[in-house]
Amino acid sequence: MELKIGQLIAGTISSKIESCFTAYNPATGEALNPSVPEASVEEVEAAVNVASEAFESFSKTTGTIRASFLEAIANNIDALGDQLLDTAHLETALPLARLTGERGRTTSQLKLFANLVKNGNWKRAIVDGALPERQPLPRPDLRQMQIPLGVVAIFGSSNFPLAFSVAGGDTAAALAAGCPVVFKAHPAHPSTSQLIGEAIVKAGRETGIHAGVFSMVHGFSNQVGSDLVSHPLVKAVAFTGSFKGGKALYDLCVKRNEPIPVYAEMGSVNPVFFLPNAIEKNGEQLAKNFAASIAQGSGQFCTNPGLFVLLNSEKSKKFISDVSEAIAAITLHPMLTKKIADGYHDGIKNQLKLTGAKAVSKINYNAVAPSIVQTTCKHVLDTNSYFDEVFGPSSLAVIADDMEEVKSFIEKMPGQLTATIHASEKEISEVGSLVEKLQHKVGRIVFNSFPTGVEVCNAMVHGGPFPASTDSRSTSVGTTSIYRFVRPVCYQGFPDELLPDELKKANPLHLMRLENDDYKR
Repeated sequence: MELKIGQLIAGTISSKIESCFTAYNPATGEALNPSVPEASVEEVEAAVNVASEAFESFSKTTGTIRASFLEAIANNIDALGDQLLDTAHLETALPLARLTGERGRTTSQLKLFANLVKNGNWKRAIVDGALPERQPLPRPDLRQMQIPLGVVAIFGSSNFPLAFSVAGGDTAAALAAGCPVVFKAHPAHPSTSQLIGEAIVKAGRETGIHAGVFSMVHGFSNQVGSDLVSHPLVKAVAFTGSFKGGKALYDLCVKRNEPIPVYAEMGSVNPVFFLPNAIEKNGEQLAKNFAASIAQGSGQFCTNPGLFVLLNSEKSKKFISDVSEAIAAITLHPMLTKKIADGYHDGIKNQLKLTGAKAVSKINYNAVAPSIVQTTCKHVLDTNSYFDEVFGPSSLAVIADDMEEVKSFIEKMPGQLTATIHASEKEISEVGSLVEKLQHKVGRIVFNSFPTGVEVCNAMVHGGPFPASTDSRSTSVGTTSIYRFVRPVCYQGFPDELLPDELKKANPLHLMRLENDDYKR
């Protein structure tokens, strides 16, 4: 049975068709069926309006109900079986093994958020009781907790068709918070998105959730996304993708009559610092492991290590050569779209035009091939463009004269998602001075490993100072991402019967609360 693709609005596929676009198989260049209708202004309007209608009831649901909804979504995704994996493989050319792992990550993070919201501890209840005898003025009873923002517009990414897509971390966090979602599917994998979208709709029916809590629109043009984030009933935006795309959405949202938060994760060069003794002790194996990290997913990870820094020495030069040889031996799968492949080749060309840049590896502009380019720290300090991301299987080797130059490099470096340090025990003192500077520049610092694996857990931070993301105070991976979609409200002088259960004097939900400066249940 052929999959029907269209705008999913309040559980129904819209029959309206004004214009269509086509997805392509990245491995063959073949156009894929069926064609995909572009969402109209009226359809975007309808999706947001019904989401806003759903907000009143959904925001009041208990954590147990939301947890059941999230768990049902995970179960329905698993129930799609090979159909989902085969469809995603056709639209992305990603290996089935990779997609299987990504499906597991997607369902696991849904279940992680389900566990989070089963009790209300995440709402951060705070109680400052009344002090009627305080002089010179008494203090009223004050109680605070987090409440959901409202309708959230979410954009799917190209490089993770499952884990950063329709039922990915952004959607899981927004739904867990009690926010309805209008999802803008990525045009590179519309059939995959449709399957997941229908799994969410089915889960909503199974758990009695208002049909407007989740809608999904398709669009190849930028207009659909613009219409979505400009709608006055949308209260927050989540995006994973390029700097150009994320910054455009951010600019639209801050110009609205009511500016809204935009949580855009926009990529990074993710520098890796190799200290001399680490290379001397284990250079050959480090080079192989580093090459594997660069080439993972054909370099199409936002945490791809696109730049590495070494001190000037013969061992460092050999290390760069070893990395180039190791990465050349790795078989790469096709890039996700022709646009991404063209952008990769343009990025390498632009990098090689910079003063001081030279190719270490053989550059092939006619295929998906790895590239290693080399320059000096002095040239990087003189040229901001060296920090531009080249999205693909490439990395820039930067040779510094000494550690003071490395520290100057960090000071000049714009915000990044990650930074990595490889060092031996002898170099721990140097590591501390680097960390002091790096913690102000990145969201995650990795020691003696590589940044391309992003663990989904409570402690993870996937974000960083601008331009890595538009808000360095948040993360798009891990349970603390829920706080992007809530805001604090303070209840002053309220009678107990009017307070939410989370704030009542008897603490009927048995939450961990900050009460008069002490945490109590």
